[in-house]
Order: sequence, then C-alpha cells, then structure tokens
Amino acid sequence: MKIMIVTDAWEPQVNGVVRTLKQTMHELRKMGHEIEMITPLEFKTIPCPTYPDISLSLFPKKKVVAKMNHFSPDAIHIATEGPLGIAARAYALKNKLPFSTAYHTRFPEYVKARTGIPLAVTYKFLRWFHDPSLAIMAPTDVVVKDLQSYGFTNVVLWTRGVDLDIFKMQESKELNTAHPIFLYVGRVAIEKNIEAFLELKLPGSKWVVGDGPALNGLKEKYPDVNYLGVLQQEKLAAVYAAADVFVFPSKTDTFGLVLLEAMACGLPVAAYPVTGPIDVIGTSGAGAMHDDLRLACLSALNIPREVARGHAEKFSWEVASHQFLSHLKPANGHTTVKLASLA
Repeated sequence: MKIMIVTDAWEPQVNGVVRTLKQTMHELRKMGHEIEMITPLEFKTIPCPTYPDISLSLFPKKKVVAKMNHFSPDAIHIATEGPLGIAARAYALKNKLPFSTAYHTRFPEYVKARTGIPLAVTYKFLRWFHDPSLAIMAPTDVVVKDLQSYGFTNVVLWTRGVDLDIFKMQESKELNTAHPIFLYVGRVAIEKNIEAFLELKLPGSKWVVGDGPALNGLKEKYPDVNYLGVLQQEKLAAVYAAADVFVFPSKTDTFGLVLLEAMACGLPVAAYPVTGPIDVIGTSGAGAMHDDLRLACLSALNIPREVARGHAEKFSWEVASHQFLSHLKPANGHTTVKLASLA
C-alpha cells in the first residue's frame, strides 16, 4: 500500500513525535509498504514564535498538492496540526479522500503555558482540524478518554514502542559524578516542568540531557546541575545505563517515549502520577509515582534494574506499527490489516 505521511515535526528536531514517525516508517517499509513523507525540509520555513526549534512551512499548499498528485497515495495520515497538516487536510477534503490524524502532544496545555491562551480556544481549533478525520490516533487510553470528553469522535489507540537492541542494560561510566545520579532527558522547555526536578534536595548529582528554549535560563539558575546536549541513540543509551533514577517531571506529556528508553536500559523512573507515567508504568513496579516528586525519586532508588527492563520488553515498534496500520483509512478499495489478526 502507498502511504503518505504529512508532518510539521521533523529533523533536525529531536522529540517523541519525530522518533515515533521515523520508527513507524521503518517498520511499515519492512512490511512492504511504500511510504512517502511531506516534511518542513522541503519548504521555506520560519521559526515558530516562542519555540524557534520548530519550523513552520510558508505557503505550502502548491507543493503539497503537487506531491499528493504525483504519489497518488492509497492512504493519507496527517501527523500534526501545523501548516503542512492544514494543507494536507484541505487537499483531502477537496478531493473527498479519507484520512487519519494523530494527537501526539497536549498542544492546548503547551499553548496556554507559553501564551496564556485559554484551553477552550485551542481545543476548538483542534476539533475543527480533527473532526473530518476517520481515525484520530492517540497514544494512551487516558488520552483517548480525555479527547472524547472534549467532544472528539473517532478516537482510537495507537501506542508506542522502544528499540530494545539499542536501549539495553549495560555497564556504563558515561556520567562521572557522585551517585546516586538522577537524570532528565527530553526537550528543555517550560511545559516539561524541569524546574520541579532541579529544585529538589536530593543526594548525589543531577543531569539534564537535551536542548530547548529554556536551557540557557536553567543553566544560569542551576549551575550545580550537569548538562549535556542532544545525543545520538547509542550514546544516550549509555547515559541512561550510567544513571540511577530517571526523573520525569512533566505533567502534560501524552506518553513519554523517554520513559520506555530509560526502563529498557534498566533505569527506574520517578514521576508524578499523571497521564503518561500512569499509562506507561502502570502497576509494573518499574517506577515510583508520587505527588511529592522527591519521595518518588528516593523510592525509585530501591527498584531493581531488571524490573524496569522487564517492563520495557512488553513494548515494541512492530506491534505499535501494526496498530497504526490497522487504523489507516485507505481509498481506492485498499484494505488495512485487522489488528485481531496480528495476535
């Protein structure tokens, strides 16, 4: 099947959306499907206000139409709600083509944190965007229910996976500071609530891995914390393996791929009991969740690394990609694989 995936989030960004799409594309090609991408790399862009790491494509309609017509996809998936997503949505509606969409991040909460725009305003825009979609893919059952409570229909579950060959238990001395080592990995931005971690009084040392608009401010405010930039996956796996606890302070993530990466390396998680950690960790014992993040961090020190790894092994990109495929809404008489047949 020929599948067109349209995304406003792409390289050089390093985040969960980009990793999810790259891994899904890889798995779909292994299954024999032909995948074409429309990304900002093909367009003139400007930095997103308040978040310059994100590129917004300028006047993409003409090129989006040309790529769609040339590829003639059997199924269209629109991954993001930015300029490219809006152009692809318009194309599909004009040509009466079915399409699916995805809800990767708590966009209304991020917009409110950055601009103060009320949640109701952004959710109204998202309902407009996603209403014509025949399958709105959300990463957890909690997010599915949340979207339904805001009036979204046709919401389905599309979970996530982790590369268990790259992210694995190993001996590592990548972090050469005092133990216990508490580690954060991810975008360094206000919505990630990183200061809730950095201001904690904890034994040992703290590390932050990643980049983003809040990084310079955090470095200035917390000079005793250790900082690393964006890392390639193999190096990142060694960093996870060298730490003692992975701290996930975000209260707005819909899933958190870094949770799976950390646990796959045998790194227990400390987090708030909110969407994302609740869905990924559950009752597995692979992490500690508490409204007092410091207590969660200290409790996570007692979790065996084998428990964390064992829980991560339940997640795979192959299963997640079959689930994605089952939700596509193809045209021209093509059919997708039924998830029940994959058991």
